[in-house]
Amino acid sequence: MTVKNHVDSLSNSDMTEIQSGVGDAAAQRGADTALPNLPDLETAVDTPLVVDLDGTLLRSDLLVETAFRRLARAPGSIFGMLGALNKGKASLKDFLCAGMDCAPETLPYDKTILSMIRLAHLAGRKVYLASASHEDMVKAVADHLGIFTGYYATTPTVNLSGRAKAELMIKEFGSKGFDYVGNAAADLPVWEHARQPIAIRTPPSVSARLRKMAPHAQFIEDNGATLRDWARQFRVHQYSKNALVFVPMIAAHALSFQNLFVSVVAALAFCMAASACYILNDLVDLQEDRAHRTKRNRPLARGDIPLIHAMLAIPILLILGAVLALPLSTSFAVVLMIYFAMTTAYSFYLKKILLVDVLTLAGLYTMRLLGGAVAIGVTLSSWLLVFALSIFVSLALMKRFVELTACADADRASPENRDYENVDLSMIAALSAAAGFNAVTVLALYVSGHTVTQLYSRPEILLLVCPIMTYWIGRALILAQRRQMQDDPVVFAIKDPMSRISGIAMLAVFVLAI
Repeated sequence: MTVKNHVDSLSNSDMTEIQSGVGDAAAQRGADTALPNLPDLETAVDTPLVVDLDGTLLRSDLLVETAFRRLARAPGSIFGMLGALNKGKASLKDFLCAGMDCAPETLPYDKTILSMIRLAHLAGRKVYLASASHEDMVKAVADHLGIFTGYYATTPTVNLSGRAKAELMIKEFGSKGFDYVGNAAADLPVWEHARQPIAIRTPPSVSARLRKMAPHAQFIEDNGATLRDWARQFRVHQYSKNALVFVPMIAAHALSFQNLFVSVVAALAFCMAASACYILNDLVDLQEDRAHRTKRNRPLARGDIPLIHAMLAIPILLILGAVLALPLSTSFAVVLMIYFAMTTAYSFYLKKILLVDVLTLAGLYTMRLLGGAVAIGVTLSSWLLVFALSIFVSLALMKRFVELTACADADRASPENRDYENVDLSMIAALSAAAGFNAVTVLALYVSGHTVTQLYSRPEILLLVCPIMTYWIGRALILAQRRQMQDDPVVFAIKDPMSRISGIAMLAVFVLAI
């Protein structure tokens, strides 16, 4: 039997009441709200409702989250994790949760399960949270929601999962003396002794075993991740950055069908590697993203994509990138490997170091240029390298400026995962302008030199690019200052009509100069 997801009838204020943990008097205002077809929520008043946390009440997994957060804070803690795991999962969870805050107010709660809990609570049922997560995390969630009669969780010595959880539930409530909501294979022993097994987001194999074991089991519909969710997680809109792979071919006037094909394959390889990097970065920054005004809508932060699926996607994407890169050349594959290594170092460590983070971002953009040159076998001009580093440092600083203005305007503290303070805004803007206009100077010096005559018949026309670029950099900084730039500067440039016109104008100048 399938339970339909009819939670749309709950208003936003209803959900706010649940998540803020208000008392019965306030919650009673929506007591007549009901979820059709949900199993015996109001009538089985004497039967406790027991709810799992990870993957059930939460559209996430606290063990995975805390593991990545611990690694982000101290990459060397991987050895401590292995040592703790050697003593058992309970010891590992205790190690991971030491000094960690799960920020329960930002976690991605499942609206359907929250609604089920609320209806049971309003009907006078006892509702318990039973989770294999560490007791500190479970207590934080239970205290935040304020609608649980009690909770059960993993302690430093007992991992409350599978048989251990089932035995505890039998001891507390008796076999068939409770209803249980879960989602994974580890919940099968608990479902076996539940009066009413209720499942959500179960894998097909687990669903089949549950149906065979308990034909009366209820299944709550969940559509799962969509292609759109995965496209957003892969940051398909960011693939435009990989157009930099084509720049060495164009700059060297080496346009040919073969070079164009090779550059397309190289760009696709960078797309695969970049998506793997984006997923890794989002896994590391889950808690910070949920507190951000726009990043909280990312699929992993919202819980739209299971964390384990995201983790599996990383090696798959890297393998696809390697399959594309190796036929081009070993040198290009090495460049791609270095790109991923730099991005990984950035995600776990470098992004926390003042200015080193923006230099790393600029280096990652430049790696795309280097990859494009290596792929088709041309030499990357030193002029192009210096120009690229300057303009990319400017864009990276602009990105930091936009992020800090969001914190300052919302009266929030400076980001914990960045080594910048809100008071640095004016200096960051100044450095961004300096780097951007330095790029214009490098371009002017290149046009004025004798080497440009080898590639262009009318190099003096190229000087027109300088005022166009000066206009774009200045305008972008002013719009950022006015809070009219909400995105990454590169994404902003793609969406902004005047930026597109500026880009077309600069391209036209280069064509006329040939």
